[in-house]
Amino acid sequence: MPLVSASNTLTNFSGTSGFTPIFGAFIADSFAGRFWTIIIASLIFEMGLVVITISAILPRFHPPPCATQVNCQEATSSQLWILYLSLFLISVGSGGIRSCVVPFSADQLDMTKKGVASRKWNIFNWYFFCMGMASLSALTLVVYVQDNLGWGWGLGIPTIAVFISIIAFLLGSPLYKTIKPKSSPFVRLAQVIVAAIEKRNETLPEDPKLLYQNGELDAAFSVEGRLLHSDQFKWLDKAAIVTEEEARDPNVLPNLWKLATVHRVEELKCIIRMLPIWASGILLITATSHQQSFVILQARTMDRHLSHSFQIPPASMSIFNVLTMMVGVILYERVFVPFVRRFTKNPSGITSLQRIGIGFMVNILATLVLAFVEIKRKSVAAKYHLLDDPKATIPISVFWLVPQYFLHGVAEVFMFVGHLEFLYQSPESMRSSATALYFIATAIGNYVGTLLVSLVHKYSGKERNWLPDRNLNRGRLEYYYFLVSGIQVINLIYYVICAWFYNYKSLEEISEVRKEDLEQGNEKISSVDLKDNKEKAKGEFTNDE
Repeated sequence: MPLVSASNTLTNFSGTSGFTPIFGAFIADSFAGRFWTIIIASLIFEMGLVVITISAILPRFHPPPCATQVNCQEATSSQLWILYLSLFLISVGSGGIRSCVVPFSADQLDMTKKGVASRKWNIFNWYFFCMGMASLSALTLVVYVQDNLGWGWGLGIPTIAVFISIIAFLLGSPLYKTIKPKSSPFVRLAQVIVAAIEKRNETLPEDPKLLYQNGELDAAFSVEGRLLHSDQFKWLDKAAIVTEEEARDPNVLPNLWKLATVHRVEELKCIIRMLPIWASGILLITATSHQQSFVILQARTMDRHLSHSFQIPPASMSIFNVLTMMVGVILYERVFVPFVRRFTKNPSGITSLQRIGIGFMVNILATLVLAFVEIKRKSVAAKYHLLDDPKATIPISVFWLVPQYFLHGVAEVFMFVGHLEFLYQSPESMRSSATALYFIATAIGNYVGTLLVSLVHKYSGKERNWLPDRNLNRGRLEYYYFLVSGIQVINLIYYVICAWFYNYKSLEEISEVRKEDLEQGNEKISSVDLKDNKEKAKGEFTNDE
């Protein structure tokens, strides 16, 4: 496949894979539940891997090898359709898996304030650590097998690994805590909006306790507790106003398109509050989406020798990023959190919003370091008169790029894990949907990043283009890095403003309700005991007389 066609295919695949989680989330949160969504999605994912593995093994399903890379035979339409089918199945399957794995894992744990405080580890940190292990295996073992044994084995290993993981997941099913949704959260959000519009001319009561509440009606999707009333977006509270007509017969279930409970109104408020924070991730991805590609181009021109006979492949340099992230997760949980907890008294050390903000700042620093490394790289090229030789190896070590990999790894520990942690604070019935937002932000950011690169390439001049097609040495890549650093600074300011005004959801946890009921019960028992004792004493006094 030609380079441009191959690049477009990968871009379309990545973009589609970023949007499919919202469909997996809709299925999981509306009727199937997270367990069965993961199972079905994994089977679809496995089918895609099987198809692409078979196409790599059987000669009739792929074009012949072309060692010279000249006048190569392109894939036929039928061979391309097999490739597209496999990528489509993988994309659909990953949509169901990505949106459900994190919330399903967290469902197995006690995620109340007391439960989180009692644990010395964070589920989101270790999920990210496992993803790092998978990436490290792909960058080392799978790539080695693929280069030395062929694409059949290179694709076959992941296919076998996914099949084993599905069997292991099924075997553990008796131990899982599964929650089957009773109604679609998307329908409930729509009902609140319609009811609020329907009652837009009604006057809100001064006491929020007069708004409609029904614990039994909300019990199916408020297992962890009931959302309490908040003062933000008061116009939505009109959906919970009980009119005289609706108050006539309290035993009749209301029309939910005209009257919503406070809990349902607060679900919508939670999502609205989260969207500005979520949107900050789009510009972040926009600024960093193409950095990895440009760093590989830089690495190709630098001295990559570890010995006289061994060179580090440019694409393998990202191993330093993955290793930093994995070590960083362990240090964050075992060193950073216990140390900071002494001062903040927060069981998690810092809040998820603070964690994201720190990640944003470290990422800006990493991008600036890249710009200065590029300036250094070109100064060495100029010193040795290599600016006009794009294929020459510039006598500067590729390890000059390691600091930015280190900083990017540290940034990911803070901002990406923080994003997952933050999105899990969504209403319990919408956590798969909230997790899907994470991947949608990534997809949108990648598309906008592609647009940004295209515009920079088009309008940054012909003679000294910032992002030249051929000779990177004559480009102004450092200007592009400074540009995206500026975008990240603007994004950070926007994020800080949003985080400053963000209000965490107020939840009346089930344990608190039970405690309150128990206290009320004890008071009743005490009053009954006191009354019985008084009557008993009175009777004894009468008998004595």
